[in-house]
Amino acid sequence: MLNSNKSVGSRLWIAAVWATTIFFVVNLFGIIAAVVTSSFASRWLRSWLPDGYTTKWYFSAWAEFQLDDLLIVTFQIVFAVVFLSGLIGVPAAYAMARRNFPGKQIILLLLLLPLLVPPVTFGIPLATVLYKSGVGGTMFGVILANLVPTVPFVILVMIPFIEQIDPRVEAAARVFGAGTFRMFIHVLLPLLLPGVLASLLLVLVRTIAMFELTFLTAGPTSQTLVVALYYAVFAAGVRAVQSIDAMAVVYMVTTLIWLVIALRFVNPTQMVTRAKQQPAH
Repeated sequence: MLNSNKSVGSRLWIAAVWATTIFFVVNLFGIIAAVVTSSFASRWLRSWLPDGYTTKWYFSAWAEFQLDDLLIVTFQIVFAVVFLSGLIGVPAAYAMARRNFPGKQIILLLLLLPLLVPPVTFGIPLATVLYKSGVGGTMFGVILANLVPTVPFVILVMIPFIEQIDPRVEAAARVFGAGTFRMFIHVLLPLLLPGVLASLLLVLVRTIAMFELTFLTAGPTSQTLVVALYYAVFAAGVRAVQSIDAMAVVYMVTTLIWLVIALRFVNPTQMVTRAKQQPAH
């Protein structure tokens, strides 16, 4: 009887999980489908489908919101964040993986905080400091703000990759006369390339989608696509809904393309498994 009750309870739990998952997926795809359909609709009132379809809203959004300039600024900021995150994060991850020192666990905890805490909680004081320093509202200020979560992200992702490399490989390189820089560039970096590529691609996708920090620190000439989309929706004035939906589709497609590229190089399950593995000795 007890086993029977457990079996029924287990089946009910599985059914509830599946029902919740299906409900979430259906709603998500329904919202996306509605936005995409609206962006092509010539007229859509009180019916399941539009009266007609057109692509003019994409041309209208491109001209009205200056999407070419927005995309250029977005990718300038994104690629700068990706480059600096890798330049700072990979060597720092190597130091954290290979060195034991007092306070190491505290530093790891501090690195976790920008990833666990909602960005707006530290974004407001960070924006205040940047504006007082004279870089708030500039592209440089947006890049600095986005580095706060991305550098710790690169460090924490790269540490398991570095710990998997046998330290004897580095010792052998030093025996043959390689200095620290040459050993890092010619020996470690080729071995770490999958991890570096994975972390930087995820940083790229994360930065494109980062709204709070960019919104708090961006000025008129340093807005990314997601911030401009927010202003298009909530700013004063009358704008065609279809034109805003077309802009949203451009943003979704841009993010989706980079996400698909990232997933070709990144296996989330593999990354979790690597994080659990112990370093080889």
